[in-house]
Amino acid sequence: MESRYSVSCENDIVKCELAGKLDATDAQGLQTELKKFAGQKIAKLIFFAKDLEYISSAGLRVIIFAKQKIGVDAQLFLIGAQEPILKVIKMSGLDNFMTIQDTYTE
Repeated sequence: MESRYSVSCENDIVKCELAGKLDATDAQGLQTELKKFAGQKIAKLIFFAKDLEYISSAGLRVIIFAKQKIGVDAQLFLIGAQEPILKVIKMSGLDNFMTIQDTYTE
């Protein structure tokens, strides 16, 4: 179960496609990619997690980092997450400041 992610930004919307696992090994690389958007005006941070199978506390920290350092005023979305991922998100309390949806349409 390897990690795969891609990050893009268009029209003030940062999109992160996540697949496989997001653990301590992989979270650092994702955070480095997200740091590129610090200081920009970002309206939405969208994490597409349909193919994400595992997230560790390091992965959760990347989401918190993204909200605090990139999109303080941005809407945060988690899209298509599987039940095990949703359980971790809810246990951590991150669901209190993100919108969780099955699908996303612009």
